[in-house]
Formats: sequence, structure tokens, C-alpha cells
Amino acid sequence: MPAPKNPFKAALKNKQLQIGCWLAMAEQYPAEIASTAHFDWLLVDGEHGPNDLRSTLGQLQILEGSKSHPVVRLPVGEVWMIKQMLDAGAQSLLIPIVESREQAELLVRAVRYPPNGIRGVGSSLARASKFGAIKDYLTTADDEICLLVQVENRAGMDALDEILTVDGIDGVFIGPADLAADMGHLGNAAAPQVQSAIRDALTRIAASGKAAGILAPDPAFAALCVDLGATFVAVGLDVTIFANAMRTAAIDAEALKVR
Repeated sequence: MPAPKNPFKAALKNKQLQIGCWLAMAEQYPAEIASTAHFDWLLVDGEHGPNDLRSTLGQLQILEGSKSHPVVRLPVGEVWMIKQMLDAGAQSLLIPIVESREQAELLVRAVRYPPNGIRGVGSSLARASKFGAIKDYLTTADDEICLLVQVENRAGMDALDEILTVDGIDGVFIGPADLAADMGHLGNAAAPQVQSAIRDALTRIAASGKAAGILAPDPAFAALCVDLGATFVAVGLDVTIFANAMRTAAIDAEALKVR
């Protein structure tokens, strides 16, 4: 029996638009609620959300079998972190702050078993292999791993064309907030200079044949990114959706005091 097919990876390869949402609450219950919304993908955020290996594992278990494919963002692209997350059953990873072809090449090696990579071999202990029940896991796992790298500063933008030449990178995700900060526009991703850089990057990524991705909570901006060729777009974040809904409910309820 081979490793499970990765429908998200296949969809990106076929240029099928995938709409997603961020999960940063680091709990299974909101992840399960999000899964009922039927996004194509849900990102479990370990960079800015308080997720660790165990909380991410719990959310992977919750999302298994749902229509929403889990993508895990690690805090950094450390080889040992990648190994642990793959063994926990993640098949799609987003790695932040990628700035060079050499870094991208190391990440590709980190998600592949020897002799093509350096992923540690411990599949008999791993949830990814159903604890050894998937007999052909070692020889088939590499093909189903979806590796996405995040370009989010000027160094990454300068190296973008080289990063796009790396075989084994499935997609490149542009991080507007960090890019804006690095370009001198902290908190203002709408600055014309930043928007121009984002548009150029998305166009170049799409033209390379790799999947282009972005976080775009504003509907008009999301539509623009899709028009530029983005094929995996996150349109919201659970924390901000919850926070905004709670604040709106509280403000609306204030009217009860002045009747």
C-alpha cells in the first residue's frame, strides 16, 4: 500500500484554485469548526500562532477525513522540525523566510528520504505511515509531500528567480506583511511600492509553472491575486474572524443600554 495521495498537491499541479483560511488558535475545537466551512485548505500556523508539535498533531487528526486539506507552517525551516512534522502526518508544509536557492534546495532534501534527501527514517513509529501499516510508505512518501516556501523580504525577492528553478518546490507564497515591513512600510502592505512588488512576484511565480500563493483577507485584493495567477489563496484568519465577530456583537449589544 502506498502513501496517501495528496489532493492539495495534485490540485496545485493542475492549476486548480484552492481557497484557504488560517488556523492560529492552537486548539482542536476551532479547527473542527473551521473544517465544517469546507475551505479547500486550512493552514495550521506554527510561526505566529502558539502551535507546537502536539497541538498541530491534534489538529491534523481533527482535519483528517474533512474536505479541508491541512497545511502546516513551521516557525523556521529547521530539518529536525520538518522531520517531526512529516512523521506526525503532515503532507503539506509552508516554510517561512526563504531567501536563497541554497536554502530552498536544503528544504527539498529535508522532505525526502535518502538517497534523494536527508529525512530521517523512523516511519515504523510514525503516524504518517499509520504506524507501519502502510508497507510502501518509505518508497512512496516523497511523491506526496507538498513543499511551499514563503518569500517575504527583499532578499527573498532578489533570489526569487533562482528559487523558482529548484526542483521539488511546489509553490511560492508571498508574505505581504513582512515584505512591507522589510521595504520600509511597516503595517502598510497597501503601499504602492509593496503592491507593485507583490504583483510582479505573483506574475513571475505563475509564469514559472509553480503555484503562487498569498494571504489576502480583502476580497478585492484576493480577486486581483487570482487574476495574476495565484492558485492557493488564504482569505481569512480564524483569530481575526473570531475577534471581529466578538467585538461587533459587543458593540451591537450596547444598544440595549440606551433603549
